[in-house]
Amino acid sequence: MVALLNGTLDTLSRRLLERRWCLATAESCTGGLVAAACTELSGSSAWFERGFVTYSNAAKTELLGVSTALIEAHGAVSEPVARGMAEGALRHSLAQVSVAITGVAGPTGGSADKPVGTVYFAWAVPTGVFSERVHFGGERSDIRRAAVQHALLGLLRRI
Repeated sequence: MVALLNGTLDTLSRRLLERRWCLATAESCTGGLVAAACTELSGSSAWFERGFVTYSNAAKTELLGVSTALIEAHGAVSEPVARGMAEGALRHSLAQVSVAITGVAGPTGGSADKPVGTVYFAWAVPTGVFSERVHFGGERSDIRRAAVQHALLGLLRRI
């Protein structure tokens, strides 16, 4: 996967270094794959500050400050929760930008409203918090890989 992302990561690292910004990640369905991809690059400690793997609802609340009421109202896989995760990653780190991912990687866990492959992303950058819902096809590993790539490309577009 890292080979596919090398160009994106190289560009992302250059842009972060130019601005003297650091990145924090908040991941659920990707289980730390974004952080792992970033830290594959030598020298990433200059721009990668930390990663949060908040797979459970309790972790989203305890580590990122996402309210249980928000999770109960919208579900863990939702745009408001993704936004809360991105904002929480900034509040609980020294980073200036963050990316958050929450979704249904499958093969179980989907519903009519949120079928397998539904992933919500949020990016917190100095100009605001941006979010979107995307649906990916394929097996669990395909969905997770696509989510990592989308997360990093989305951050690159926003900085």
